[in-house]
Amino acid sequence: MLGATHVSSDLLLFLGVAAVIVPLFARLHLSAVLGFLAAGVLLGPFGLGALAHALPVLSYVSFDDPVRMAELGDLGVAFLLFMIGLELSFDRLLRLRSFVFGLGPAQVTICSAAIGLIAYLLGAQPRSAIVYGTALALSSTAIVLPALSERRRLNSAAGRTSFAILLFQDLAVAPLLFMLTLLSPDNVRHSGWAALLALATGLLEFALLVGFGRLVLKPLFRLVAQTRSSELFVAASLLVVIGAAAATAALGQSMALGTFIAGLLLAETEFRRQIAMTIEPFQGLLLGLFFTAVGARLDFGQIAAAPYLLLGLVGGILAIKVLVIAPLCRLAGLPAAVAAQTAMILAPSGEFALVLISQSMAGHIVTVATGTNALIAATITMFAIPPLVHLSERFKVGSREETLLADILPAPEDTRNHVLIVGYGRVGELVGQMLKRHNIDFIAIDAHAGLVARERRRGSPTFFGDARRIELLRHCGVKDARALVVTMDDASAADAVVVAARAERADLIIVARARDAEHAKRLYALGVSDAVPETIESSLQLSEALLVDIGVPKGLVITSVDELRDEFRALLQTPTGG
Repeated sequence: MLGATHVSSDLLLFLGVAAVIVPLFARLHLSAVLGFLAAGVLLGPFGLGALAHALPVLSYVSFDDPVRMAELGDLGVAFLLFMIGLELSFDRLLRLRSFVFGLGPAQVTICSAAIGLIAYLLGAQPRSAIVYGTALALSSTAIVLPALSERRRLNSAAGRTSFAILLFQDLAVAPLLFMLTLLSPDNVRHSGWAALLALATGLLEFALLVGFGRLVLKPLFRLVAQTRSSELFVAASLLVVIGAAAATAALGQSMALGTFIAGLLLAETEFRRQIAMTIEPFQGLLLGLFFTAVGARLDFGQIAAAPYLLLGLVGGILAIKVLVIAPLCRLAGLPAAVAAQTAMILAPSGEFALVLISQSMAGHIVTVATGTNALIAATITMFAIPPLVHLSERFKVGSREETLLADILPAPEDTRNHVLIVGYGRVGELVGQMLKRHNIDFIAIDAHAGLVARERRRGSPTFFGDARRIELLRHCGVKDARALVVTMDDASAADAVVVAARAERADLIIVARARDAEHAKRLYALGVSDAVPETIESSLQLSEALLVDIGVPKGLVITSVDELRDEFRALLQTPTGG
C-alpha cells in the first residue's frame, strides 16, 4: 500500500510539473524537453530529494523512486515509436530504404567500432568495449524527434535524415539486447547453433506479430468505429499500443518494437489519423515522464567526484559521433550543411544506451564503476540535444537543396496545398470528383466507417474521424491546406468544424454547405468565406433549367443567375441587428 502511495504522489507531482513546464517553456520559446529534464534534476533524489531527510516537507515536492518513474516513462518511448509507425507505413519505409538500411547500419557500425576501440585502448575488456561502443553509438529518438518537431524541422532534409538513422537504431535494439545475452559470462553454454536458434525464434515471433496484426487490427477498429463511441475508440487505441508493448516484452523483445509494428500496420488504414489524434496526448505526457526520470537519475555527487573524467567522456562521445556521421552523410550524397546538421543532432547518446549499459551491469559484462560513469556521461549528452538541435540551424541549407532532397527523403505524407473535404457523402463525393477533374489533391474526412471503407476501396483518400476536433484537422494538414470544404448534414457539427478551423487559420478559405438561408447567415458570422444554402441554390438551378428550356439564351440566363446569387450572398453576409 505504501508503494502505491509513493507512485501516486510521484504521478501527482509530475502532473503538477507538466502543468507548469509546458506553458512556461512555450512562452519562453524553449524546448519543453529541456524543462522536463531540468525538473527531474531539481526534484529527483539527488536534488531536493537529497535534502528531504533534513527538511521532511521537501519529500512532498521530490520524486521518491525514479526507477519506477522510468518504467512508466519507457511506455512513452513505446508510444512515440507507435506514432512513428503510424506516420511511416511500409510503403514509405521502402522508399527510405537506402537511408534506413544503408546510412543507418553504417552509422551504428562505424560509431560502435570507433567508440569500442577507444574504450578498449583505455583499458576496457573486449566484451565491455563492445557494449560501450554499441550503446553509445545510439542516439535518442525520444528527445531528438520532439526537439525537431518543436523547431518545425521534422520535414527538413536533416530532420528526415536523422529520422531514417534513428529508425534503424530502433530496429537494431532487439538484436543488440540479444547480443548482451551472448556476451554475458553467466551464459557460457551458448553455442553458435543456440544463437542461430534464438535468432530464428525472434524472426518467427516478428512474423507472427505482423500476421496477427494484419488479421485483427483493421477489423477491430472498423467494429469500434461503427459504434460511434469516442470513449470506446480511445480504449481500443490504448489497448493496441499497450497490448503490442506487452506482447513483445513477454517475448523478450523491446516494447518499442511491438508498438512500432502496430503503428506500421495501422498506417495503411483509414483510421490512422483519428488514432494519432487519440494517442498524441498520452504520448506527450508519458514522454514527459520519461524525460523527468532521465533527469532524476543524474547524480551530481558522482559528477563532482570525477568531473574531468566525465567531461572527457562527454566530449569524446560527441566528437567521435560528429566526426563519423558528417562524412557518412556526405558519402550518401547529402550537402555539407545537411551533413553537419545531422551530425550535431545525432551526436548525443540515447535512452537505449541507458538500457543496454544498465543490463550489462546486471549481467556482469561491465563493471559497476565504469558502467556508472558511462551512464552519467550518456545522460549528460542527452541534456545537450535541444541546444544542439538549435545550434545546428546555423548551418544553412538552401531551399533548392531541400527541394532536391525531397525525392530521396520523402516526408511522411504530402499534405501541402491540398483541399480538405469534411463530410464525404453525396455532396462531398461530387466535390471530390470535380477536384480530381482539375488535378487538385484533396483529403476527405467522414465519421461513417462504412462510407469511408467503401470510398477507400474506390481509391479515394478518405479517412475516418471526428473533424470537430482541431487535432484531427491538424493531422490532416489544415495548416498547409489550400481550402476547407464542409459538406456535413449535421448543421451544428458543420458549425463546430468552421469554428475550429477558423481559430486555427485566419487566412484559410472555407466553403460550407448550408441547410437554408438562416444557417448560411450563421456560417458567415462564424467566418466562412462562402456558404451555399441548399434551398437557394436548388431554386437557382431550377430557374436556370426552366429559362433555358423555354428559349431564353443560355448566356443571359447564366448571367442573371450569377447576379441573383451575388445578391443573395450579399444579403446573407449582412449582419443582423443594429
